[in-house]
Amino acid sequence: MLQDFINKNFFFLFIFTFIFGLLLYGTIGFDSMDEIFALLLLVFFIFGIFQSKGWYVNKAFIVTLSVFLFYLCYSFLIGSNVKSAIIQDFIIQFKPYLAFFATYFLYPLFSPKQKDILRIICLFFAAILLAIGLASLHNPYIINDLMFHRAYYAACAIAIALVFYFCSPDTATNKLLFVVLLSIGMFSTRSKFYGFFMLAVMLILLTPYIRNIRLNIKTILACMLVVALIVVVGWEKLDLYFAISGTEDEVESGLIARMMLYKTSIDVLIDYLPFGSGFGSFASYASGVHYSKLYYQYGLDSIWGINKTDYAYIADTYYPCLAQFGFVGIFLFFYFFWFLLRKSYLLFKKNQQTKYFIITLLIIGHILIESVADATFTSHRGFFMMMLLGISIAEQKQLNKNNFTS
Repeated sequence: MLQDFINKNFFFLFIFTFIFGLLLYGTIGFDSMDEIFALLLLVFFIFGIFQSKGWYVNKAFIVTLSVFLFYLCYSFLIGSNVKSAIIQDFIIQFKPYLAFFATYFLYPLFSPKQKDILRIICLFFAAILLAIGLASLHNPYIINDLMFHRAYYAACAIAIALVFYFCSPDTATNKLLFVVLLSIGMFSTRSKFYGFFMLAVMLILLTPYIRNIRLNIKTILACMLVVALIVVVGWEKLDLYFAISGTEDEVESGLIARMMLYKTSIDVLIDYLPFGSGFGSFASYASGVHYSKLYYQYGLDSIWGINKTDYAYIADTYYPCLAQFGFVGIFLFFYFFWFLLRKSYLLFKKNQQTKYFIITLLIIGHILIESVADATFTSHRGFFMMMLLGISIAEQKQLNKNNFTS
């Protein structure tokens, strides 16, 4: 059967993406690894479409693709950058959406045996991460030496914990193990991870009450409290990113570059109403490789980390990049995650399986938190997280006798 073929082969693709496209990504140092897995997933996706009756494609995917094609044509029309930069940025920006929709469309379901294998892999790499973390107490540079960056270490801890939780029965013991595995990421000493860890612990503690959740004043106040606590945890970094109060040391660490990208993104949004400055024009990787004229236009070309010869910090955060898509694009970006959250919530209301809804909340929360000062969403880390989100919602849908109609 076609679905058996998909389940078996997608499992191998998922494992290889998990190990080589995330856990060992920084260690191997091959930057195109995620593009290779994205291409394989795309081929798998196209195969699935041709094998389906009537070449069925998810409606939400068609809408998302249409939006991206509109922005592609718009970027060519206004000449946001050279054609190669526009196409490159189009591919990079679309990659996480492909990861979700292709995975969700294929509807892969892991068997109990396959989930046991994934749990073993998670525990094995968790032990390695723990050893590296403990070693970092003696040698602070060992994480960067072995995994390229502390952000990669934190992302690996998050992914391991989430995959383990996804593959485990939803018991109190496994929830505790999820928190224990996630806590390994504390060795990364990243404020964004601390914020995510707090979110994860609070959601796990609130799990028994989620079945009775209602959109009322109490729920809204509880959400505001969670957001406030996350902001408090990361306040020092938030102040640096959003306030122009940098020192010479901060300039050297790239904080001034990030601050200026945030500040200038507002000007770009206003000057390029309502659809933004287009692909490859601002705060994206392609806009640095094919140096965008906007950096000259807004006087950013003299700032360390954003100039033509050293653009290391141009794509070091994600929210300023949304200026490329204008106010319309910003609305669509957040609406996409609201759509996924609502989809998972409606499925949860039918099957009452909190695990999948919690995973959806955590992945979306992780992406939104990381986007403050990291381009996680469009990186190899975001690609894997969106794959995991796709298979989680697909399995959540399988639990319903009456399938949710997209």
